[in-house]
Amino acid sequence: MKDTEIKRLLFAHIVCVFSIILTTIVPPLFLENFSVLGTHLIWLCICSICVTTVNIILYIILKPNPSSKRISLAHKITKFLKCCVFFFISCILFHGIIVLYGAPLIESVLETFLFAVLLSTFTTLHCLCILGPNIQAWIRVFSKNGAMSIWDNSLQITTMCSIVGAWFGAFPIPLDWDRPWQIWPISCSLGATFGYVAGLIIAPLWIYWNRKQLTYKSR
Repeated sequence: MKDTEIKRLLFAHIVCVFSIILTTIVPPLFLENFSVLGTHLIWLCICSICVTTVNIILYIILKPNPSSKRISLAHKITKFLKCCVFFFISCILFHGIIVLYGAPLIESVLETFLFAVLLSTFTTLHCLCILGPNIQAWIRVFSKNGAMSIWDNSLQITTMCSIVGAWFGAFPIPLDWDRPWQIWPISCSLGATFGYVAGLIIAPLWIYWNRKQLTYKSR
């Protein structure tokens, strides 16, 4: 395994971590009374947009899975539209799953959907940037021993950490502490964000530590 590829992955993850940090630092300079807790829905939108933009730019610059074939403009447009459809479907699916896990069905619909968008941004968007709208590739990556590159391993780790973080974030909601951050879906979205950041930090470190043991099948 080439160390240069690990450095590329580390660079991409550091940029993503800083993009999360900037979503809490920059908006207060332009928006009055902005705070992650007080104006949480605005922060959810800003964070989702910022992470989406950064991931797309990094994909264009780094090209983690370069193709030797020459791709036409029509094919690129079709792929982009498919990615948009996949992302929207992911938001709907996450919204439904979140409701099944106890979120309000009718009340706080906007809050639940924006949380689903954030979760899709941390998971589905990352997969779309690296794997594209290819269901078979997704199944392969998230199956046992299905990773074919360090980028696939990073997807596994960041996706798992984001979902687990969101799940752990739901634990304080029913407690009678009456804290501002217990309002739906603040603790869950913060848990997902911390989980995503943790995954971004853990992934390159884990890959570097196990680089001699990691072997990948040819595509």
